[in-house]
Amino acid sequence: MGAVEAREQGFVTVVHDEGTLRQMHALAPSVVAQAGGALVGYALAMTAEARQLVPVLEPMFEQLSTLRLSRFYVMGQICVAKSHRGRGVFDALYAGHRALYGSRFETMVTEISTRNARSLRAHERAGFEVIHRYRDATDEWVVVALRFAK
Repeated sequence: MGAVEAREQGFVTVVHDEGTLRQMHALAPSVVAQAGGALVGYALAMTAEARQLVPVLEPMFEQLSTLRLSRFYVMGQICVAKSHRGRGVFDALYAGHRALYGSRFETMVTEISTRNARSLRAHERAGFEVIHRYRDATDEWVVVALRFAK
């Protein structure tokens, strides 16, 4: 992916191998979207128990531990196939998260690179609020939260 495409279409920062995805899914199932039998989107779930599975995310988990959040989990990554962007898949993935985890957790959090304008706009539209900003060795991040209705 080139710089222009990343700026216009958004990007993911971490690439997970199949073994890690299986372990994460065993701890907390991810939400996927399919069309015609093909995967067209996913939104990964990461509970605190998944922390050790993705060491590159340790700075994020360290930041989260300072925020005094209760009953939260991390939406580990969301991605929608180019062919299905603008069709409601993003919103449907988050609706799936609410349905699956809304009674178990109070808050879903994720972090977004400040360079990822498309993702920032989409999360704001979906109701996420910025709760923290920080810089690590790789980038500047915003932590956003979506509180589940009680």
